[in-house]
Amino acid sequence: MESIVLTGCTRGLGRAMTRYFAERGFAVHGCGTSEGALEELRAAFPEPHTFSRVDLADDVAVRTWAAGVLKHGGPRLLINNAARIARNAPLWELTSEEIDAVVRVNINGTINTIRHFLPAMIQRGSGVVVNFSSGWGRSTSPKVAIYCASKFAIEGLTASLAQELPKGLAAVALNPGVINTDMLASCFGSAADDYPNPDEWVESAGPFLLGLGARDNGSSLSVPGAGE
Repeated sequence: MESIVLTGCTRGLGRAMTRYFAERGFAVHGCGTSEGALEELRAAFPEPHTFSRVDLADDVAVRTWAAGVLKHGGPRLLINNAARIARNAPLWELTSEEIDAVVRVNINGTINTIRHFLPAMIQRGSGVVVNFSSGWGRSTSPKVAIYCASKFAIEGLTASLAQELPKGLAAVALNPGVINTDMLASCFGSAADDYPNPDEWVESAGPFLLGLGARDNGSSLSVPGAGE
C-alpha cells in the first residue's frame, strides 16, 4: 500500500486530506499537536494509518517520527501542510515569541521533515515533496509580515531543493488557494465564510495532488479553481 505523509493533519485542510487519501486506499501517516484530535483520527482511521503527536520544530522528534513511519518505505507524497500565523498586527507590535512560533513551524518544521523523510524517497526512486505555500508567499498584505516572510521562504526553499533532487523526484511549492479555515478567519473575520470549506476544497485538491509527478519538479503551483 502506498503511503502519504501529512503534517498538520488534525484540522482544516490537513483533516480533509487525511479523509480523502484514506478513503482512496492510501496509508496516511499524519502528525499534529492536539492529542484529542489525534485520538479522533486514530478511531476514525485505524491501522495501517498512523497519527502522531510531533513538534515539527524539534529535529529529534521529527527524526524519531520519520524512523517509525519509514519502516514501511518512502512515501509517494510528503505534504508539508502544517503552518501557524501570528495575530494581525504591524511587525513591530509582535512579540519575539509570536514571531518565533511562526518561523519554527512554517520554516524549521518544513526543513526538518524534508531532511528526515527525503532520503527514503530518494532510495525509493520516486515521490513528490509538496510544500504548502500561500498567496502570501507570492504577494504581500499589511499585518501579516511574518507569515508572508515564512511562505516566501518556502517558495525559495522549494526552488532550491528541486535543483538538488535526483531524477524521478520532485519538489513543488503549492498555493492551496483561499479556503475557509480557522487561519483564514483569524485574518478575514466573517468574510472567510465566502470561501470554500476544506471538504469542498479537497474534492479538487485531492486529485491534483495525486497527479503530481517528476515532471512538476521546481514548479510553483496553485490548486485549480481554489481562488487566489
